[in-house]
Amino acid sequence: MRVLIDECVDPRVKQFFGADAATVHEMGWDALEDGPLLKVAQDQFDCLLTIDRGIEHQQNLSKLRIGIVVARVPKNQLAHYQVLRQQLVEAVNSVGPGVVVHVGGSSTG
Repeated sequence: MRVLIDECVDPRVKQFFGADAATVHEMGWDALEDGPLLKVAQDQFDCLLTIDRGIEHQQNLSKLRIGIVVARVPKNQLAHYQVLRQQLVEAVNSVGPGVVVHVGGSSTG
């Protein structure tokens, strides 16, 4: 699975996924809003990892060829992602195109 790490996610999370991961910053896509970002990313990545809990309500994901994993962490720090590492890897490896998977934390909010 090719994973794109959203700019709102601690970039060190990339280490969970090895060579198949890149950050939005590394791709030079920092200036893109969610819609355009998803459209360009779907050509090179299978999954976007984000902490943006509203992304599924703001975008029409069913038409995209990229899946989204939303990490629900209390703070955007590597230690909080580390607790969810196995779940994040499993979610990234199983998410399908146009699907959103939430990992960790509360499912509300």
